[in-house]
Amino acid sequence: MNSEFTLPCRQQLDLVAALEALKSLEAAPSLAIRLREHLLKAVAGGLDGLVATRLISVFNDRLTAKVIALTASRHRLPPVAWCWLALGSEGRHEQTFVTDQDNGLIFNATSGQEAAALRQIFQPFAQDVNQHLADCGFALCSGKIMAGNPAWCLSLEEWREKFIDWVRRPEPEALLNASIFFDLRPLFGEFILGEKLRKLLLSMTVATPSFQHLMAGNALQVDVPLNFRGEVAVDEGESVDLKKYGSRIFVDAARIFALSTGAESVSTAERLRQAGAAVGLPVTEIASIEAAFSQILRLRLAQQIEAVARGEAGGYGLKPAALNDVDRAILRETLKQAKRLQQRLKLNYSL
Repeated sequence: MNSEFTLPCRQQLDLVAALEALKSLEAAPSLAIRLREHLLKAVAGGLDGLVATRLISVFNDRLTAKVIALTASRHRLPPVAWCWLALGSEGRHEQTFVTDQDNGLIFNATSGQEAAALRQIFQPFAQDVNQHLADCGFALCSGKIMAGNPAWCLSLEEWREKFIDWVRRPEPEALLNASIFFDLRPLFGEFILGEKLRKLLLSMTVATPSFQHLMAGNALQVDVPLNFRGEVAVDEGESVDLKKYGSRIFVDAARIFALSTGAESVSTAERLRQAGAAVGLPVTEIASIEAAFSQILRLRLAQQIEAVARGEAGGYGLKPAALNDVDRAILRETLKQAKRLQQRLKLNYSL
C-alpha cells in the first residue's frame, strides 16, 4: 500500500489512542492542537464536505467527552441521571474549523424545588467543562448557549416546558432558539435522557403545523445570493457568507422537513433522506440536494484552511473571484439547488 495513504491513517489511529489515554485536563489543550493540525491536513487532502465535517465532529466529540469525564471526576456530582447535550452544528455532526460552543445539560428531578437544588450543584461543573473546552480551542458562545448557563442546565421537565413554550408561542426568539436547540444530540452521560427529550420535541412539532409554517417563513427570509442573471451575488467586500446564505438554507429546510414528519435524525443529509419522500422530494432530487450541501461545506472548509495558512482566523466569507473556474461553476449550481429547495418550502407551506 502507498505510504502516502497509510501515514494519515496511522496518525489518525495514534490520535484516537492518545484520546483514549488522556488522563489529565492540563494535557488536553496540547492534544487539541495536534487534533486540529491533523484534521486541517486531512481535510486539505480533498475530503468530501460531508465526510470532512463528520470527521471533525467525531474527533471533537471524543475530545469533549474526555474533557467532561475528567472534569466530572473533580466534582462531587449528585447520584441522579444526567446527560450533556450537543446543540447546533455540533449536534448535527457538521462542525467546521470555525465553531464555538453550543451545549446544554439535562438531568432527572422529581420536582421544581429539587431541580433548583440540583442545578446549583451541576452549574459549577458545567461551567468548568465550558472553560476547559475553551482552553482546547472551542470558543465560548457569545450568546451564552452553554451548559454552564443556568438557563440551559435544566431538568427533563424544565426542558419540556421550554420546548412547549417555543412551539406553542413561537416568537422571533423562539424560532432562533429552535434553530439551535432542535438539533440536539446526547453526547455524554445517560443518553436516554437526551433521546426522551428528542421524542418529546418531535411529538410536539409534528402535531403543530402552525409552528412548521412559521419556521418555513423564517427560513425563507434568507435570500439565496444569486442575481437576476443567475450569477453569484457578492457583498461590498466581493465575498459571500457561505454559512448564512449557503449551508444554512439546506440546514433550515432539512430541519423543517424532519420536525414536520417526525424523522429522528439530526444531521442535514440524514434528515433529507428520512423525510424527503414524505415532503414530496423525489429520490434523485434528494441526492442532488445532498451533493450541493456537501459542496457548500467543502468550499467553506477550503476557505477556512486557506485563512489558517495565511495566519488569519478565518470566517464565513468566500470570494467567488478567487475560485477556479470549476469551483465557481459548482458554487453557482449549488446555490441554484438551494433556491429550488426554498421553492419546495414555499410550495409545501403556501408561502
